[in-house]
Amino acid sequence: MPAEGLLILRDGEPGEPEVTLSPLAYHYQHRAEIEAVVQGPDRDVAFDTLTASIGSALAADRTLGGLCDWVEAEAPRPVDLPVEGAASLKAAVIPVVLHYSTADPLA
Repeated sequence: MPAEGLLILRDGEPGEPEVTLSPLAYHYQHRAEIEAVVQGPDRDVAFDTLTASIGSALAADRTLGGLCDWVEAEAPRPVDLPVEGAASLKAAVIPVVLHYSTADPLA
């Protein structure tokens, strides 16, 4: 595990879109997840730093370079995971909601 922590992006589910017909558009609230994991003696500080950096990155570009209409993260749900013979891990799933519209669900 890297000293600064580990992030894993899970694609999640796009869910059922709302549809407008004129012009035809599919409006999604896609729920993805970021798994954040840190280890070490200062894992609480490292976890706070890692999650704050995710929040800062999302706040700096809420459209992900124009790919989404809006991106927002929800509060993490942290847990301590014991590791036999090593320092425990602090991990959390951070839900991220991506709001976007498309003319074709396969585009």
